[in-house]
Amino acid sequence: MDILYLLVLFAALLALYFAMMNYRTMKRMEEGNEKMREIASAIRVGANAFMHYEYKIMYLTVVIVAAVLAVLTTWHAAAALVLGAIMSGLAGLVGMKAATYANVRVTRQAEQTRSIGETVKVAFRGSSVMGLSVGGFALLGLFIVYAVFGLLMGQAVETGATYINLIGLAINPFTMTLSGYALGCSLVAMFNRVGGGIYTKAADMGADLVGKTEAHIPEDDPRNPATIADNVGDNVGDVAGLGSDLLESYIGSVASGIILAYHMFSKSAAEGTGMTADLLNRLVLFPMIFVSIGLIACVVGIASLLMRVKLSDNPHHDLNASTYVAAGGTILAGFVVSWAMFGGVELKLLQTSLGFGLGFVSPWIASTIGVLAGVLIGMVAEYYTSADYGPTKALAQASLEGPALTITQGLALGMKSTMAPCVILGLGIIFSYYVAGMYGVAMAAMGMLSFVSATVTVDSYGPIADNAGGIAEMAGLDPEVRRITDTLDSVGNTTAAIGKGFAIGSGALAALALMISYLYSFNDFNTPLILNIIQPMTLAGAVIGGALPFLFSGILIEAVAKAARLMVEEVRRQFREIPGILTGEDKPDYKTCIEISSKGAISEMKIPSLLAILVPVACGFVLGPHFVGGLIIGSTVCAIMIAIFSGNAGGAWDNGKKFLESGAIKGHGKGTAAHDAAIIGDTVGDPLKDTVGPCLDIFIKMMATVSLVTVAVFARHNLLSLLGIHL
Repeated sequence: MDILYLLVLFAALLALYFAMMNYRTMKRMEEGNEKMREIASAIRVGANAFMHYEYKIMYLTVVIVAAVLAVLTTWHAAAALVLGAIMSGLAGLVGMKAATYANVRVTRQAEQTRSIGETVKVAFRGSSVMGLSVGGFALLGLFIVYAVFGLLMGQAVETGATYINLIGLAINPFTMTLSGYALGCSLVAMFNRVGGGIYTKAADMGADLVGKTEAHIPEDDPRNPATIADNVGDNVGDVAGLGSDLLESYIGSVASGIILAYHMFSKSAAEGTGMTADLLNRLVLFPMIFVSIGLIACVVGIASLLMRVKLSDNPHHDLNASTYVAAGGTILAGFVVSWAMFGGVELKLLQTSLGFGLGFVSPWIASTIGVLAGVLIGMVAEYYTSADYGPTKALAQASLEGPALTITQGLALGMKSTMAPCVILGLGIIFSYYVAGMYGVAMAAMGMLSFVSATVTVDSYGPIADNAGGIAEMAGLDPEVRRITDTLDSVGNTTAAIGKGFAIGSGALAALALMISYLYSFNDFNTPLILNIIQPMTLAGAVIGGALPFLFSGILIEAVAKAARLMVEEVRRQFREIPGILTGEDKPDYKTCIEISSKGAISEMKIPSLLAILVPVACGFVLGPHFVGGLIIGSTVCAIMIAIFSGNAGGAWDNGKKFLESGAIKGHGKGTAAHDAAIIGDTVGDPLKDTVGPCLDIFIKMMATVSLVTVAVFARHNLLSLLGIHL
């Protein structure tokens, strides 16, 4: 059975090899004229400089956290944390590098072919490097953790708290090591998403508020000093940040299932329900094998689009088709995996020890529920954010009445859009639980992200298309080229909203599974695992935890506003002091704007990035594990709503603006009062959809992971226990 884990290595290497081939194929394509190459080079240099500086701070934090982890838990967890940070960091860097080379080649393809289908293929090839790197690096790291710590060091067979750490605590070694790996991925995701999100939105808002609404020059006009910084931000925030974000979600969902399996084994031993070591091994391997099959299906899905001779002029249809091939392949192959892993196990044992109500197909059905829930949440996001449907069209129509009604309509749209995804999530939790118990809930989270490489590929394609449009505008190419790239970009806004729906949905399910493991970590296995919400300490934690996502979101929006304010002042200064910029006689100072975004992002990202780490740990050491349990529940519930609201409202504002720019409402295109109102709505939505929404799913999973890692310490050593207070 253990030989199956080699499939994890095969899938990882296959994905990374395919990513390398796509990168090389893309690099061989033409870049265009000298002006296009110069602009692309400036974007690339700016993106590399920011990532280099951010990674220095990030890895310093990783080293500090690893050192603390080595003392409080195990050195194995600290080593795995560093490994997770390296894998996640590599995925972000490789994907961003590919994006900064692909953007100009997309522009060139649009200029040469004037074909939407051919241009989509180039953008998709570039974004596939990011998508495949996410799956490949994530599984490569997981394979190393399992092979080195699990098999070679024998941790996988240690089912109890057999390791005594430096401070004398007994710890289950493998679950702690796996938690360390997940935490390392989370740290990088938090820094990349928060830092990149602040960077990109500060530049975007500064460019729009002065360039488009005050100077009335087109988006990405070369006369706008903030335009290069804006395009740099697309890469550091929406490519590198996105990749690290979903890699963290991917690993978190797999880890939650494996960790839960070990706790279920201990509970079964305490209750005498007969779960065997062989069955535990199958439960541990199942999520790893399932996501490996899913990654292979993603390779097939991505190849199905790239190998087609001719694509249609409907990029949304082609991108969806690629995703559906990956999802369908994952579901079909997943049945075979479920049969191979559990088909020979006695039905009664599966039912009594695991809660598998439908026998060997139970984990497959739970995983399929996750896949379908993800697809349905994506459809809801598409309905509320795509200009093909009523809500966004109505939002665009509201712009005719001015910015106040544009903002009001967008807020209403975002709030209404939270209901359907939450119903889908709720039903997914109920059905997956009744099919396969709490393990089923973890498998639903894993299933939702099992084809993550396909969803990241589709999601990353949007920023590349956006950059391509910017290069076309700055290089002064034919308006038809910009029309093609704008078509791609508009679809990209919708796919981004779908990707955010996947991330927050899987985050909620993974956080719930981690929550069960958290309860197992400090309770006796003979006692019912119930978190009593009306117990004062738990209720207080839930109330305070519910406020945390609002505090976190407020800090992020304020950080974006601070950096954007500096950007606005700089762009106005340049227009005022160098009047030749607007006449085309003088060149703007792009470098200063890039520096403003970089410094603003680096200085402002530290507090929100550390909030998810410090709050649960501090609360745990002061108020104990029940308070932290309530804190996680409250934070998770509120973060789901805010994230869905932010992503859908922001996406609708953006596409409503593009709907007007396309000339769909006669007499209210670019340069009109309605367009100005739409730009203001889009600017309000910018920090919501690209900073707040994407960061919240990381926030709740990091809180859950940090709590799980440290609960073994603060459950025994906290201020209340020291004072002899029991609430």
